[in-house]
Amino acid sequence: MTKIAFIGLGNMGSGMCANLCRAGHEVRAFDLNAEAVKAAKGHGAIAVATIADAVKDSEIVVTMLPAGKHVLAVYFGEDGVASHAATGTLFLDCSTIAVEHAREAASKAEAAGFLMADAPVSGGTAAADAGTLTFMVGGPDEAYAKAKPILDAMGKNIFHAGGSGNGQAAKIANNMLLGISMIGTCEAFNLAEKLGLDAQTFFDISSTASGQCWSMTSYCPAPGPVPTAPSNRDYQPGFAVTMMLKDLHLAAAAARAAGAEVTLGEMAEKIYQDLDTRGHGGLDFSGVMKDLQQRLD
Repeated sequence: MTKIAFIGLGNMGSGMCANLCRAGHEVRAFDLNAEAVKAAKGHGAIAVATIADAVKDSEIVVTMLPAGKHVLAVYFGEDGVASHAATGTLFLDCSTIAVEHAREAASKAEAAGFLMADAPVSGGTAAADAGTLTFMVGGPDEAYAKAKPILDAMGKNIFHAGGSGNGQAAKIANNMLLGISMIGTCEAFNLAEKLGLDAQTFFDISSTASGQCWSMTSYCPAPGPVPTAPSNRDYQPGFAVTMMLKDLHLAAAAARAAGAEVTLGEMAEKIYQDLDTRGHGGLDFSGVMKDLQQRLD
């Protein structure tokens, strides 16, 4: 049993925290949302009212937060995690943030005598609840070795991507590819329909042909072929447009900084930005299909 502080109990963090409890760890749960903390308590966590209470006696601090500014504030701000954690504590940030923010946080942690790893996730809320997430981990070998048993309780695929920030690099590149492939999949299903081919028939063919991809076989944007996909519940997320847009913004910024050409990534960013601007940020990111067919206003 490991003593863990879990900070950030949103749509993803709540399921992750619950799985740590199920694995037999002692988890102190904190969030600004009192209802989220209450729910975590229902899964076996110890409800706490402050970061200091969460971190007290913890060997590992796990965070799942919205953005880099929140990660830096929670760990290194006034009365933050670093103010209360014991030397040598592992800081395990599972948020998706900019590479430079992850590396800044790791540098601050190391200077203060802590271990830190960035471990963003892939798989969405269903995988968070089921404990089948994929983790992409950046950080020194010692941090990865300490993090691995904890990540195993929350996911089924754990990869050490290299040094600090490399987990974030893998995540934003992967999600840029996901955004691009989802748009292409939506356009393909829409074209097939316009040409008189029903979704199930096209799925049966393309899912076993060269057009096969995760966006088709696991998260099909056309209603019908994949019963668990958001397309079968009117594109309720899932993984919302706003979340995909956040990741595409991060990818675009990283590409500019690195001098990498991401033409299709930029096009995907514009498409999701347009959906968000028109008030559909809460739609699942596969809702591009709905927009193609209905032109949402």
